[in-house]
Amino acid sequence: MKIGSPKDFCSGLMFVAFGGAGMWIGQNFPFGSAARMGPGYFPILISGFLVILGLFIALRGLAEEGRKLGDFHFKPLLLVLSSMVLFGSALENLGLMVAIFILVILASLGGQQFRTREVFLLAGVLAMGSFLVFRYGLGLQIPIWPFSY
Repeated sequence: MKIGSPKDFCSGLMFVAFGGAGMWIGQNFPFGSAARMGPGYFPILISGFLVILGLFIALRGLAEEGRKLGDFHFKPLLLVLSSMVLFGSALENLGLMVAIFILVILASLGGQQFRTREVFLLAGVLAMGSFLVFRYGLGLQIPIWPFSY
């Protein structure tokens, strides 16, 4: 069997996988009925639609010609994911400002170009905006600087 559009086919399979995972996780919650929806009703319904959409896209990928898959780049994936993990673990001990700088700088290393001035300007603007939103806008008591509350 020849796959006409590997990009569409793989995208469809990804939708089916995420939809299947959502349905599997959602079955742990009471489903209810259309009149009295339980907490599992909406996730299972949306996940079912995602599976149907994924099957449609994957079948279309088998039938129609399309573009081939591009190269898969591990470096950006690993840097962006590790920056998010580091942000989550550094927030409590290093504070919001330092954690955001770590997040932005590490994630920026995954790009094609690293412009030091632009990255630090972005990190500063994001840190200040996050401080204003979380501390004053939402009133959350999160540490701002290392070991401060």
